[in-house]
Amino acid sequence: MREPVFTGACTALVTPFDDSGAINYDAFAAQIDAQIASGIDALCVCGTTGESSTMSIREHIAAVEFCVKHVNHRVKVIAGAGSNDTTAAVYLCQHAQDSGADALLLVTPYYNKCSQTGLIKHYEYIADRVELPIILYNVPSRTGVSFAAETYKILSENPRFNGVKEASGNFSLLAHTRFLCGDDFYIWSGNDDQVVPMMSLGAKGVISVAANIVPKTMVEMSHLCLDNDFAAASKLQVEYMDLIDALFIEVNPIPIKAAMDLMGMKAGGLRLPLCDISPAHLETLRASMQRMGLL
Repeated sequence: MREPVFTGACTALVTPFDDSGAINYDAFAAQIDAQIASGIDALCVCGTTGESSTMSIREHIAAVEFCVKHVNHRVKVIAGAGSNDTTAAVYLCQHAQDSGADALLLVTPYYNKCSQTGLIKHYEYIADRVELPIILYNVPSRTGVSFAAETYKILSENPRFNGVKEASGNFSLLAHTRFLCGDDFYIWSGNDDQVVPMMSLGAKGVISVAANIVPKTMVEMSHLCLDNDFAAASKLQVEYMDLIDALFIEVNPIPIKAAMDLMGMKAGGLRLPLCDISPAHLETLRASMQRMGLL
């Protein structure tokens, strides 16, 4: 039986940039150390929140290597390595594996909008060429394609696939996946506003944007669910809804980087085509953070 890569809360790390637009490794190291000190269960590097889509291959590989080395086995490191080019995904996966990452996060191929058969072929091709556990990533609002539960069922029969980060918001898909795939094909929430309801249906935790600024809260929320204290977890989910909404008032990671900068965490700027949060939205975010005692 497969064991989950992690249970609880994993932070989808922001990639901090300096004034020149290069990766700010000093800020990155401080960010990683603060996350681990908070009790976070795992870290995800070079995912959507890490702006991997505007990183060069060389930068992507270097960021994963740095994160793995700096973490130094203190928590699990999940490396984003997905692509809409299957061979490019294999290249990123193999480098992440060589760096010592614990698992891979592979988003569905975007823009191409392949069929379910194409998804199966894409992921099986990659799985045949790596040894690390793979977490699938379903975020159709960004990629234009969603897994079907029947596709999860086929992929779940390959032990290389540990489970899926589900960010579709589709609870029927979640329930059907749980029915078809059994207990050792694991699910993690990819949406901070749906942690508790997804875990009530059997998800093992969350890969979280909000954990960049409230890691202890996301750990507590997810661990309350793991302990079957859904009443207490629900109170936290509701209490933090306004902040979570504010962190997605514009496309991720624009608001979370603004929030981190407001807290003095040196997240730095964004890479085009992403740009700074609007003044009005910044004030909404600031007000929410003040209400939660973060400023």
